[in-house]
Amino acid sequence: MPDSVANMNEAQGSDPLKSIAEAAEALGVTQRTLRFYEDKGLISPQRVGTMRAYSKREMGRMQLIMRGKRLGFSIREIGEFLSLYDNEEGGKVEQMRHLQNQIHQRLTELEEHRDAIDQTIRELKQMHTEAQERIDTMDHG
Repeated sequence: MPDSVANMNEAQGSDPLKSIAEAAEALGVTQRTLRFYEDKGLISPQRVGTMRAYSKREMGRMQLIMRGKRLGFSIREIGEFLSLYDNEEGGKVEQMRHLQNQIHQRLTELEEHRDAIDQTIRELKQMHTEAQERIDTMDHG
């Protein structure tokens, strides 16, 4: 009998599992993306026969991964971030400080980019105004 989501859910118990297609659709990513993060060791879907089975935990990890990517963190940094959530012991203060430092650095970079973009916008608006003034002068000259 071929493996199915129903068989996966029987194996899991009360927490329903998702097939790779269901997980990809729910997360808004491709199946290839899910396999990529599995290859990198960031997620570890269960196996039911040959099928990948995504638990609520793996879905949550993928949401954290996607958030990390959206915020500009590297795969290595995201892996460190995920390991902090896996090991919520008291001895992780230094790791949490390291993560906090990475977040602060990324925030500083983004603020610098925003400042540069704001400056560019101001300059372009000024150039636009000057160009319009020249056009007006030429039209009336």
